[in-house]
Amino acid sequence: MAKAADYGLGPETFPRGWFIVAESSELDAGPMAVRYFGRDLALYRGQSGRPVLLDAYCAHMGTHLTASKSAVIVRSGAQIEGDSIRCPYHAWRYGPDGHVDDIPYHDGPCPKSASIRSYPVRDVMGCVMMWFDPAGGEPEFEPPFIAAWNDPKAVHWKLDHLGMIDIHNIEILDNMADVRHLGPTHGAPCEYFENEFRDHLVIQRQGGFIGFYNTHLHTATWYTGPGLLLSKQAFADTVMFELIANTPVEDGVTKAWHAVFMMGKNAPPSAEDIAAQQAAQAGALEAFGTDFEIWKNKRSAIKVMQLKTDGPFNSVRKWVGSFYQPRDQGQALREQMNGVQAVHNFPQPPRSYQEQGFESDMFGSLS
Repeated sequence: MAKAADYGLGPETFPRGWFIVAESSELDAGPMAVRYFGRDLALYRGQSGRPVLLDAYCAHMGTHLTASKSAVIVRSGAQIEGDSIRCPYHAWRYGPDGHVDDIPYHDGPCPKSASIRSYPVRDVMGCVMMWFDPAGGEPEFEPPFIAAWNDPKAVHWKLDHLGMIDIHNIEILDNMADVRHLGPTHGAPCEYFENEFRDHLVIQRQGGFIGFYNTHLHTATWYTGPGLLLSKQAFADTVMFELIANTPVEDGVTKAWHAVFMMGKNAPPSAEDIAAQQAAQAGALEAFGTDFEIWKNKRSAIKVMQLKTDGPFNSVRKWVGSFYQPRDQGQALREQMNGVQAVHNFPQPPRSYQEQGFESDMFGSLS
C-alpha cells in the first residue's frame, strides 16, 4: 500500500481541503465517533442544528467524547447542551470551539490546557464537510454548492456509502486526466477532452457516444480541492449532477461516497420523479463501480508510464500535490498552473457548450 511520501506529493502526509465526514442524516441518530486523517474525531449536531467536529479525546482523562452509548448522560439525552458537548465520564463540557467552558464540580476558571482542536464544518447538500489543514489554518475557500439543489423540482440524493479502500486518493484523482480509460472501462470513448486548472479547481470537459444509452454524453466535471468531485452530465433529455467524494482515513487508505441528484418534472417531486432519480443514481453507481473494482485489484502506480497521447496525469498530480505543500507555496504553484491543457493530438470540446451556458450553474465555490 503506497503512501503520500511514495508519490512525492509534498511534505505533508494529508492534504488541505474540504472533505465529507458523514451524511447529514446520520447525525439524526446522535453523536458519532469517526476517524479520518489518522486521528479519532467526535462529530455531533448542536441543538441549533450546527454540526460540530472536535478531536475525540477529553483532555481530563482521555475519554472519547462520542464513542460511549451506555453512559447515563448519553442515554438520558443530556450530553448535548446548546452546541456544546459533555464528556460521558466526568461531564466536562466542551464548546464548539474546543474549549472547556464548564466543569460541574469545579468553581474556578477552566484550564486552558484542556482545550482540544475544533475543525471548520459545513452542512452542504446533505453532506457534513470538514476543512482539514495539517497546520490548523482557516479555510482558503468554501465547499462547492450547486444552486439547482434549492430548485423546488430538485430530487435530492441519498449517499451511496462505499466504505474504505486500500488506495491512496491520488489514484482516484488520476481519473481527471485519464482520457483513455473511458472507452475500455465505461464504453464511452471520448470524442473531445481537456483539463482546465483554475486555482483550487481542476476541471475536466469531455464527451462522446455512450453505447449504454445509445446517445451522446457531454460532461463537465470538477474537483473543489482534492476531496470533492461534482460532475454535470447531459445525455438525451437528461441533465444530472454526480458526486464522488474521497476522504483519507489513514495514509494510503481512503473512504468514498457517491450520489446523483437531478431535476424532476414536478414541484415537489412526484413518486415518478423520485424513481427516475434513483434509477439514474443506480446507473451512475454501476459505472463508477467499474473504477472502484479496478482500484481494488491494481498495484500502486507510483509513477505513470506517461505517453503523449495519455491525459495529463503529471499535471493533475502536480495540482493535487499543491495541497500537500505549505499554504503560500501551494497557492503559488496553482497560480502557475492556471489555464487549459489539452491532450496531444486530441480534439478539445466544442465551445458552443460554454456559449450556451452549460457551465453557468457550476463552479460556484470560486466566487
